[in-house]
Amino acid sequence: MRLTYSQASPFARKVVVLLHETGQVDDVEILDVTTTPLNPSPDVKSSNPLAKIPALERNDGPALYDSRVICAYLDERAGGRLYGGWDSMVLEATADGIMDAAVLMSYEKRLRPEEKQWDSWLDAQRSKVLGGCAALNARWMSHLQGPLDIGQIAVACALAYVDFRHPETNWCQGNEALADWFAEFESRPAMQATKPPAA
Repeated sequence: MRLTYSQASPFARKVVVLLHETGQVDDVEILDVTTTPLNPSPDVKSSNPLAKIPALERNDGPALYDSRVICAYLDERAGGRLYGGWDSMVLEATADGIMDAAVLMSYEKRLRPEEKQWDSWLDAQRSKVLGGCAALNARWMSHLQGPLDIGQIAVACALAYVDFRHPETNWCQGNEALADWFAEFESRPAMQATKPPAA
């Protein structure tokens, strides 16, 4: 199998963290590509008609894409430990929503010319990030502190990406329980092994 990904992508990182946590990292060739929505990598387009990462080329079927699809496939391949019902999936969806908003902020700031950047759009995406973090802190701490599942992996990758690209968001303020949990989770070997390069 071959995974097309970028080190900076939180969606791709989620897949690679899962590979580490399930002992499958040696089963997958990892192809690190440089890609953007404006200039997608040919390797990405050959694996995913939407030209988005991550994409997993399998030996026994067509390529899989969308991080949730890939993670579910790899979890099932490893024995199905990480998807523990609806709560796990809602937590993953919340984390992916935070990632979506943070990545859109990155595109706005990194790809759009400065004179055309839309402050109200950035504020709206930042509000989604902070709203998601507040919900995690208020409603999901008991789940986050439970047995490892895909929700925890996704949340950790989302928060790490916000810190990586948008530290000024200061999501920790008012979300101290979530910040404490993240500080501990981030020390896991799988998280340390998948840190993106310095911005």
